[in-house]
Amino acid sequence: MTHKNLKRKGFVFKTYEAPFQSPFDKLFEIFTELITHTSGDFDEAIDWLRELDKEYKLTTPEYTIDDFIEDLKQKGFIKEEIDPDGNGGGMAITAKTERAIRQQALDQIFGQIKRSGQGNHKSKSPGIGDEHTGDFREYQFGDALDKVSMTESLKNAQINHGIGDFKLSEDDLVVEETLHKSQMSTVLMIDISHSMILYGEDRITPAKKVAMALSELITTRYPKDTLDIIVFGNDAWQIEIKDLPYLKVGPYHTNTVAGLQLAMDLLRRKRNTNKQIFMITDGKPSCLRLPDGQYYKDSAGLNPYIMNKCYAMAQQARRLHIPITTFMIAQDPYLMRFVKEFTEANQGKAFYTGLKGLGEMIFEDYETNRKKRIRGS
Repeated sequence: MTHKNLKRKGFVFKTYEAPFQSPFDKLFEIFTELITHTSGDFDEAIDWLRELDKEYKLTTPEYTIDDFIEDLKQKGFIKEEIDPDGNGGGMAITAKTERAIRQQALDQIFGQIKRSGQGNHKSKSPGIGDEHTGDFREYQFGDALDKVSMTESLKNAQINHGIGDFKLSEDDLVVEETLHKSQMSTVLMIDISHSMILYGEDRITPAKKVAMALSELITTRYPKDTLDIIVFGNDAWQIEIKDLPYLKVGPYHTNTVAGLQLAMDLLRRKRNTNKQIFMITDGKPSCLRLPDGQYYKDSAGLNPYIMNKCYAMAQQARRLHIPITTFMIAQDPYLMRFVKEFTEANQGKAFYTGLKGLGEMIFEDYETNRKKRIRGS
């Protein structure tokens, strides 16, 4: 045997080379990150980009920030807004940019998740379902005939009876295991109270990114699922997915009860079996709206009256078979007791976390919950 025919096995290590990016693509990646932080303010994002360019030399004489802005216009990522008087009102991002921001959030948080067929959620138990698993079992009385695997059944008949005296009996029949598919309806609640930007920590931007990534995941990978997004401060209201890049914190207290009421109202209308609430918050409930329309507020501490209303909502959600997963992105010890009791009242889950890893945890929990079949009443 000559040395030419020898094949060597092993690893070959090479210096890492980053994939090629055009000057536009490099700047666009930074731009979409900045536009998220500025809540959709184009001018502020470009000002930040110019400052970064001065410090890190992002551009060249051949391709400047002004060239990049012109490309944004030509490619349909920005448009000129017209004020009521008919004059130019500055530049604004378009729906195309909003989609790009959601996709970038998905890539950052959940990795490269590609569109994959129909989006449906599987139960853990095999049985009479509609998604094939590749596993086979013996035919049982009551199995639908269209579930019988003719190829495997004929093979059994040949083995059991021979080809010369071919016959097919019930004992030869096998069916392919299938899984039930079930849809998931999720409500994502985002706290937009003032504390989400207190103490110099931007907590709203990571929450926005999670919401954008989750919405992109569901609409592309699980299109039969639903995602409704609620924000809550003094009150609670629903927002559209396209509104997420522009979401801002307000001078609000935290009306958790209003958020939960709206979330359950939305989920009651869903016919899907699986329902869940994800709540991202960093603070204690501090506000209620009374029947006469006035607000009952207490920002000093954990008010027993407000807390008890929250516990009651958690129990109500439990009776409706709606689990609540709370992502507490502050780690104040005195809030732990409230979250623990709230979670026990609902029999849900709680994650005590900072901002790091928030997206990954929500993704993992979503993927875990979608494999469960939560039986309604």
